[in-house]
Amino acid sequence: MKQIVTSLDVGSDKIKLVVSEVHNNNFFVLACSEVSSKGIKKGFVVDPETAIESVKECFKRVNEVLGIKIDNVILTIPSDESEFIKSDGYTTINREENIVSGDDIVRALQACVYNKVPVNKELVNIMPLNYILDEDTVVDDPKGEHANKLTVNSVLGVVPKKNVYGIFALLNTIGIKVTDVCFGGIADYYEFRRKGMMDSEVAVINIGKDKTEISILSKNVLVGNDVLNIGGRNIDRDISYVYDLSLKESVKLKEKFALAHKKHASTSETYECLTKNNETIKINQYEISEIVYERVKEILELSKKQINILTKKEISYIIITGGSTEIEDFNEVVDEVIGKKSVLGNITELGVRNNKFSSVLGITKYYSEKINFRNRIASTISEEEQEEMFQVKKKYGNILGKVYGYFFDN
Repeated sequence: MKQIVTSLDVGSDKIKLVVSEVHNNNFFVLACSEVSSKGIKKGFVVDPETAIESVKECFKRVNEVLGIKIDNVILTIPSDESEFIKSDGYTTINREENIVSGDDIVRALQACVYNKVPVNKELVNIMPLNYILDEDTVVDDPKGEHANKLTVNSVLGVVPKKNVYGIFALLNTIGIKVTDVCFGGIADYYEFRRKGMMDSEVAVINIGKDKTEISILSKNVLVGNDVLNIGGRNIDRDISYVYDLSLKESVKLKEKFALAHKKHASTSETYECLTKNNETIKINQYEISEIVYERVKEILELSKKQINILTKKEISYIIITGGSTEIEDFNEVVDEVIGKKSVLGNITELGVRNNKFSSVLGITKYYSEKINFRNRIASTISEEEQEEMFQVKKKYGNILGKVYGYFFDN
């Protein structure tokens, strides 16, 4: 059975749905879709009826590509007002020869949660710090070891119920089951994780449309998080205010004409457009890039300050991602503000080459590693559904052809 995982990220600007095949720690995108986040604000459902139509459309597009109905997903959860609680739990090993299995790990993790989650909170992640065999031997992976007792020290990530219930209720209404959930900061980290990070202190900055999320990870474990109410939309509003343009036109200028740093901007290159009063104006690239630069610099400086508030430990790497980082020359501002510790996201997978997909891609990698560690199958699509999906398709002859056709036709 192939391991095929469907992941969903409900963002402020776009809803992203990605279906990936996982094979030997390699990840291949089979299909993806994105639609505008209508009825959703800052990741929260504010207009259920409108939001349902948006989510339905997102699933419809992927279903048409794959030829099956997706009904199980792993989901990113808003991290607003999140808390992180240290906990421990244990289980006894009663089977013959006392060899620790994946089932024992699951039971020990379940014991970590028992009576530890506040009544007004919901559990999002259980992140193991280490495992202890018979209260004296600390190991990273206890599977196959001999022990009478397995203890796990962990960190529980919890959020207010409002972070979970709105989107769960929406998905339940359209027949979608949530298999697992994850914080976006963990997902971003797993998307860009590199050698050396797993034993280090790492910060992740995700600059979205309406907010910027800052996450702190210590040796692969999320230990701190905060959200700043500033993002790409602030850049759009700055441009709109200065030039008296509609927000739609401002977004277009930001993405197609402006640079994130003014030092490479042209003083002679101009862009002609209409103001809200239908007056024709010419916008200089250097001037508009100066506006963008000041706001991007502010966002990064505020994020850097928040990192220092969240942790007093020395940070080895700072990952910067999110859709707003796709502005040309964004790396120049990152180098100036963050410096040598910075790792600017760069997604290269076919069909999803944009940092706005970092969370929805990274959650697949996190989930697969977590489930495989417990000797479980990570696939969210059943064997029968896989057989149906990989049958010969009329239009392209096979699933790979259909997927490539989908990416290149769009």
